[in-house]
Amino acid sequence: MFSRDEIVLPSSIRLSGEGILLREWAESDLSALVELYDDPEIDRWTPVPSPFDSTAAGEYLTKAREDRKEGRGKAQLVITTDGEQPRGEILLFRSELDARDVELAYGIGSRHRRQGLASRAVKLTVDYASRQLGARRVLLRIESGNSPSVAVARATGFELTDDEPITREAKGRQVTLLTWCYPNGGANSLSA
Repeated sequence: MFSRDEIVLPSSIRLSGEGILLREWAESDLSALVELYDDPEIDRWTPVPSPFDSTAAGEYLTKAREDRKEGRGKAQLVITTDGEQPRGEILLFRSELDARDVELAYGIGSRHRRQGLASRAVKLTVDYASRQLGARRVLLRIESGNSPSVAVARATGFELTDDEPITREAKGRQVTLLTWCYPNGGANSLSA
């Protein structure tokens, strides 16, 4: 049962603007998903398994579909410039700490980096989360040493918060994540 203020994602999301189109993953994207995520930088900064082969990609897409079907408050969207060829992914999900907040995470394939794709996808998704979902806050949780993601956060107007760092176990090591928040949160922002 959802509370009145809890973020509820629609069953399908398709967003366009900023010269990109974000869409749901398709079965035909499996080989592109392997190419994007079987990468040392993706392995270093994300919980995605490594090596990331076609079996891992199939499991990843199956889990994404199950999460969407069961209403777990998570959308995994392909970042494209043409509506077809995957260049990366952006995740939009309800925060575990406060269901009125959303978090974003993103990864860009190595051949598509330094084109502003992550920044454009973040801007587009922040606008959607604020205007369409009424998110109280739009957040990024970034490991302090992840300078590319910190650069995206800064480029898109996110500000580092004084929220308590979050420590998680990932791939056999402790990961400390700092919270970045889009100014004024979302459309229903509350004063701090």
